[in-house]
Amino acid sequence: MARKEKEQDSEEPGRLKQIGLTYKMAKRVDRWIGLWLALVFLGTFGIVLGIGFLWGHPVYLGILGFLVALLTTAIVFGRRAERAAFSQMEGQPGAAAAVLENMRRGIVFTPAIAVNRQQDVVHRAVGKCGVVLVGEGNPNRLRTLMAAEKRRMNRVVSDVPVHDMVVGKGEDQVELKELRRRIAKYPKVLAGPRVTEVNDRLRAMGDLMSNMPIPKGPMPKGGMRMKGNNQTPRRGR
Repeated sequence: MARKEKEQDSEEPGRLKQIGLTYKMAKRVDRWIGLWLALVFLGTFGIVLGIGFLWGHPVYLGILGFLVALLTTAIVFGRRAERAAFSQMEGQPGAAAAVLENMRRGIVFTPAIAVNRQQDVVHRAVGKCGVVLVGEGNPNRLRTLMAAEKRRMNRVVSDVPVHDMVVGKGEDQVELKELRRRIAKYPKVLAGPRVTEVNDRLRAMGDLMSNMPIPKGPMPKGGMRMKGNNQTPRRGR
């Protein structure tokens, strides 16, 4: 028992510290977040407490109002902090990958299945809606990358719907904060076991990360030499 209580006490400061760090991060972008949270808490508490006076139970509804106000404030804080995080991530390389990686269960995410020399990248998510290709970078170049990926996937999963989108703020693009919501809106056409099967077939097909040449065995003592090096070993005289 003493050990469990000690573990709980050690976890509590960590959670409070995490909330504090999240608040500081959000305040850099949303400087009015503290005022909004105070208004939400006081407004919710005041409404419930006022109802308590009208009904003749101010103490009971005052306690209830305090709890409801805390819950409402936490929800508002979470949403505004999430919005602030998205605004900071917007335009950063790998931002879409970070969002997809933290999606709820039911989505199998594979990052960077295709990348070109200009660092435009395509990620893949497999879920009940089928396959979703998410591109980060120049929209015109990404169309070529996505079209090539669709042709490759059509060889093994031709009966599965494939959706594609480009993350950005331009025309026909999806903003980072709307990415998860847009994927969730797609109609569900695959069952859970089918999602696993489709993902396994796509992984067996290979992607950029699995196809990268990695040397096997120990590295040579002198290190790897670049091809085309003009230095050649001389024979001893």
